[in-house]
Amino acid sequence: MLRIGSFMSAPGGQPGRAPGRRPGRYHGLNGVIVAAAMMLMQNPVILEASPVASRVGEFTLANGLRVVVVPDHRSPVVTHYVWYRAGSADEPPGVSGIAHFLEHLMFKSTDKIASGEFSRIVSRLGGQDNAFTTHDMTGYFQRISKEHLKKVMEMEADRMQNLRLTEKEVLTERDVILEERRTRTENNPSSILSEQMSASLYQNHPYRIPIIGWMHEMAKLSREDALTFYKRFYAPNNAIVVVAGDVTVDEVKKLAEATYGALKPNPAIVERRARPQEPPHPAPRRVELTDPRVGTASVRRFYLVPSLATADPGEAEALYVMMKIAGNGATSRLYQRLVAEEHVASNAGGWYAGTGLDGGTIGIYAVAAEGVGLDRVEASIDQVLREFRDKGVTAGELERAKKAFISDFIYESDSQSQLARRYGEGLLIGQTIEQINNWPAAIAKVTAEDIVRVANKHLDMRKSVTGTLIPVPPEAVAEPTLKPADKS
Repeated sequence: MLRIGSFMSAPGGQPGRAPGRRPGRYHGLNGVIVAAAMMLMQNPVILEASPVASRVGEFTLANGLRVVVVPDHRSPVVTHYVWYRAGSADEPPGVSGIAHFLEHLMFKSTDKIASGEFSRIVSRLGGQDNAFTTHDMTGYFQRISKEHLKKVMEMEADRMQNLRLTEKEVLTERDVILEERRTRTENNPSSILSEQMSASLYQNHPYRIPIIGWMHEMAKLSREDALTFYKRFYAPNNAIVVVAGDVTVDEVKKLAEATYGALKPNPAIVERRARPQEPPHPAPRRVELTDPRVGTASVRRFYLVPSLATADPGEAEALYVMMKIAGNGATSRLYQRLVAEEHVASNAGGWYAGTGLDGGTIGIYAVAAEGVGLDRVEASIDQVLREFRDKGVTAGELERAKKAFISDFIYESDSQSQLARRYGEGLLIGQTIEQINNWPAAIAKVTAEDIVRVANKHLDMRKSVTGTLIPVPPEAVAEPTLKPADKS
């Protein structure tokens, strides 16, 4: 069975995820959620003592495996995650994409499980499973009935240290990831531009390399490359297990000791990952891509900013709130100004990706309206951002943005899978359980003055790259044309 995995990227792919993103299946609860959010906004102490927060427990096995348990007894179902502190930013030079490739290969054989049987077993037990890779982590999860939790824990423990790979399996799966890159990137001009912008935004840090890898290096990835990465990073003392669902801490501890407990730790694992860091950025950069496959001209900009893991206290929360006001949806300032008022764009928005271990990104985008030049669109973007620096936000905007984030947090607390992701992702970037639980209270503390401060500090053109995507007639170019970054 060929498996199509997933990879998640902030600048180059998906726009990143704010803690507390709302699952889409609860729209019928809007009135209740808004009322709850208003109550919580008036009393931040309540935010720090939510029912979910008070139930979360954790323990660490003798081999270093950290286990977090989020009891949720509404149905006899559990969600089981294994998170590894290993992502594409941890890859050795020359083997880009090996973290994502290994994610695919983890569904091959061990001494106990035949190739491809892992997912088939989960499916036969009535469950679902998948995996994903980011710059900073790789995650594997199953959602399954409570009585089968021990089985999936046994299987995850087995493949944590007993993966077998044949040359045939590796070559077959390598073709899969090459086709995945062709489909998601090579055939998508927008993805090409974002990828090139990320490579320009980060001048030294490995975030500049796409998670899926560069095509020429992916084509050479080998069995030896995969096993070397596997043996270096896949160990109990480099992993976090999160179990959310109809379980207690004592039940999970007993199962974890029986399944993961016998695994040997890797003594070479270090607590802090050593990665090249960014030098000072003295000048803004620009990238222009012309491509006959493009339908409408567009402009986008990425700013290099801190993340939850690297920002000064309160800064990341202020960046989240600022970008909610600036670019989230049809009521955002960017959409209202460029689309509704000035009619220079057919769409516009922005986001803040703040969950990176070594830094974050602000993204801005706009699609030009018919007959409008990109210079005009970019000028309007600059004006909107200038107003954040000079005038800040209104009390109403600030209140609505904070209520939206707190509502999202409440919605997420009603999703077992989102709860598991909340704790796994937070812990892997160095947050404590207390900090994760106190996210709504931290958002509630953001002031209008905080917004002005982070706007002036971090909307710095010297730490930015601006990209333009321009359509051309098919006969105008034989191949897509990419102008290199302009640092002048």
